[in-house]
Amino acid sequence: MGHASTRSVALIGLSAHVVDVEADAVPGDAELHLVGLPEMSVWPARARIRAAILNSGTAWPDMRITVSVTPMIPPIYDAAADLALAVALLAAPGAIPPERITGRVFLGELALDGGIRPVRGVLPMVAAAVRAGISRVVVPADCARDAAQVPGAVVMPVTQLADVVDQLRQGTLRDHHNQEPEPAPSSSLAVDLADVPGNQAARRALEVCAAGGHYLFLSGDGPATMLAERLPGILPRLNHEAARQVAEIYSLAGQSHRAAGITPPLSAPHHSETPTAIFGSVAANRPGAVSLAHHGVLHLADAPEFTRPVLDGLCRPMDSGQVHLAGQGRSIRYPARFTLVLDARPCPCPEGREECACTPEPRRRYRARLALLLSRVAVRAPVKQEDRAAGTGEPSATVAARVLAARVRAAHRLAETPWRTNAEVPAPDLHTRFPVAPEAAELLRSAVTTGLVTADGLPRLLRVAWTLADLRGADRPQLDDAAGALELWKGADSDGTR
Repeated sequence: MGHASTRSVALIGLSAHVVDVEADAVPGDAELHLVGLPEMSVWPARARIRAAILNSGTAWPDMRITVSVTPMIPPIYDAAADLALAVALLAAPGAIPPERITGRVFLGELALDGGIRPVRGVLPMVAAAVRAGISRVVVPADCARDAAQVPGAVVMPVTQLADVVDQLRQGTLRDHHNQEPEPAPSSSLAVDLADVPGNQAARRALEVCAAGGHYLFLSGDGPATMLAERLPGILPRLNHEAARQVAEIYSLAGQSHRAAGITPPLSAPHHSETPTAIFGSVAANRPGAVSLAHHGVLHLADAPEFTRPVLDGLCRPMDSGQVHLAGQGRSIRYPARFTLVLDARPCPCPEGREECACTPEPRRRYRARLALLLSRVAVRAPVKQEDRAAGTGEPSATVAARVLAARVRAAHRLAETPWRTNAEVPAPDLHTRFPVAPEAAELLRSAVTTGLVTADGLPRLLRVAWTLADLRGADRPQLDDAAGALELWKGADSDGTR
């Protein structure tokens, strides 16, 4: 008889918890019983582990072996505990010294030939292990870079089950103290606001949204995509905590190579993508495009072309800053606090068509698809096809400096609150803790009284007025800031046209 135990990690969304993997071997027929895995995953996991062990050149133990996982793995088993199950199975009858698998976390999916495949979410899993006091982690070699980002983690990268077994037998499975990897190069260096000709109203709106975290709607047939792509380049760099959250999301999505380090991310899904791709999947435990924009920019080009479930479903994360998914007996929440950029052409005519054949009714229906989203958008601007003769505007670095100064002012004002940008301040606090100048408040109230702005829209205008005051270095929004907020809400350009 023999007993062995080790550790692995299970994920539900971004919430990771360490699980104990125990194996017990008793005389009897050569059988394997798995306890603690979802019922539908028991047979596939047993078949994978058996094939991997035999194809690694290791004899199958001639004993009755029971392997137990506690607490139970979530309803969807992603195979990340395969390696832990295999080494515990072999250690129980003595094929591996049991004492050499304790005090470690094993992560990795087993291939039938004995290879160790990468798994999604290694970064949050290793972080959970370190928080639980287990610093030594064995991970697939392709995941070692992710694992090494966790402070305090001591990582052993592996590629084959046979190598793991041999090294554990010989006591040569050595831990490698990994250095912190260099941040990924900034993607914002490749694009610059100076590349966008003209469109001063849209450039100004972009700066205001970056400074206050407001949502933006760009209307017209101009370079909206160019503007949206340059918004991350003027946003403040991510702090350590925000960069860690973004890295964990991209790790869980299996897109660690796209994580941009301290640069705010840009997520720009195509309008043909499904709601699952946009919001995420419970079944696959995978975040969607809105979560990939966390602490960054979500750009919906040709927004009216997205399906109604997507457009309506965006309202919840816009209001709460997270995505809530439920199904298959579990509930998952993914963070999704982003700066939204919507853009739309004037009508549903195909892009590039020289003459519009639309009547007013199709135009109205086309824009009406965005009604729910636009009710949450406080900044709007026209974008036009400009001639290069219009000249270039300020470079991103110049605008980013003003944005950072405005963010610092806002952060200082909100230091004793849970909010960090003007867009996050609740409506009641805008009237009590952060009032605007009396003449500014009167102007905005009159806009509500005359029906120019709805009562729900008033707090959004107050937030934009605070951002305009921060950008000019004022302690409090004045009449000009309120007037500027109204102009940005109407989407008027310098000529006063809509």
